[in-house]
Amino acid sequence: MTPQEPRSDASREPRPIPVTVAITRRVDPGRIADVTHWVQEGVNLANEYEGFLGSGWVRASADSDEWHMLYRFADARTLEAWEASDDRADWLFDGRELVEVARVEKRTGIEGWFDAPQPGIAAAPPRWKQAVTIWLGFFPLNLAFTSLVNWLVPGWHQLWPLVTVLVTTLILTPIMTYLLLPFVTRMLHPWLQGARRMRPA
Repeated sequence: MTPQEPRSDASREPRPIPVTVAITRRVDPGRIADVTHWVQEGVNLANEYEGFLGSGWVRASADSDEWHMLYRFADARTLEAWEASDDRADWLFDGRELVEVARVEKRTGIEGWFDAPQPGIAAAPPRWKQAVTIWLGFFPLNLAFTSLVNWLVPGWHQLWPLVTVLVTTLILTPIMTYLLLPFVTRMLHPWLQGARRMRPA
């Protein structure tokens, strides 16, 4: 791009945030080989879809019937395409007698930073980057809330600290979790990702 050329809008758009799906399934102990084959078929199918970034699974222990399965897509759009596909529906139907789903979790942005390391999944950002990201969300939010409540509630700062801290955290925690932190991590995604390395399998 020459100095005279304007920057395109696309260059300023935030990069999509990968979505990780963690599933705990109960497996028939007598059909381990069948389940292993079935899971691999699912991986092969997902690998044909746009945005698929990888997957893996581990057993809780040698005699456990719980398998922890994990896969990741580039963004919510590509994940939705896979989850709504006929291929996935047919695959799940084939495994209906092999496994039982116990729990499903979807994680984006900061949600996966505190998980235990998973093979084949990019490592979380360094702790100092995590701290900077959280601070960049918390400081302006807390400053705005404090200024607003002091204006609306005369004598707020004179109330019992336990009450003010309780009210403050009850209000700000959901805002941070569901609105501000996802926005901040999306804006800082290229910086957070930086030179991150994949965890070895």
